[in-house]
Amino acid sequence: MNAAAQNLAPYARVKQHLKDGLAEGLWPPGVQMPSESELVAQFGVSRMTVNRALKELQAEGLVNRVQGVGSFAAPLHKVSSMLRLRDVHDEIAERGHVHQAQVHLQTTEAATKGLAAQLGLKPGTKVFHTCIVHLENGVPLQVEDRYVNPTEAPDYLAQDFSQTTPTHYLFEATALWRAQYTIESSLPTAQEAQWLGIAAADPCLVVVRRTMSRTGVITLARLVHPGGRYVLEGQFEP
Repeated sequence: MNAAAQNLAPYARVKQHLKDGLAEGLWPPGVQMPSESELVAQFGVSRMTVNRALKELQAEGLVNRVQGVGSFAAPLHKVSSMLRLRDVHDEIAERGHVHQAQVHLQTTEAATKGLAAQLGLKPGTKVFHTCIVHLENGVPLQVEDRYVNPTEAPDYLAQDFSQTTPTHYLFEATALWRAQYTIESSLPTAQEAQWLGIAAADPCLVVVRRTMSRTGVITLARLVHPGGRYVLEGQFEP
């Protein structure tokens, strides 16, 4: 492991090791990768740390995980068709900047008919709802308006989201299987414009993302970014 990798967080070291192995063809598509127990012993970290690394690789389309069996290298064609799910805290930290979060709403609500359909629930079912503004060096960068299925993440509202992000918590607490997303240019709502400190006529980049486990929908999130402060980036390496 190189010196740069040594400075990474424990989960990121495990993740980078596996990504390097995949890039080098150590585990061709369909081949089983090292087990969680093997990685725990190799890196001297907790099972939770290894699990986070594997979940993020799964979210990026690099790994297929089969409960009770293990992790397998994914077919390469899957990589180019998926948006990488990233924690806004990690994005900001990687730029060497400071992340802060302002929690404006953290409550339980009855799902409307439209929301219930998106979450695969019956109308009126209680769901969790959070609205959080993420700041980079004190400047608002994202409004995260998120609904969560309590069946998939029953302890969601017990978290302190001024200290951890919903994305980080859900990576740890749920079994992510797949995600759907849309990306569009749109105007903010009046409330979103106020929270972001922009004019109501300022265009925003809006990502609507729904994530699922094998048993149901985990969460539906609307992520609103001021157009002048945010650039959506990505890369594909076969």
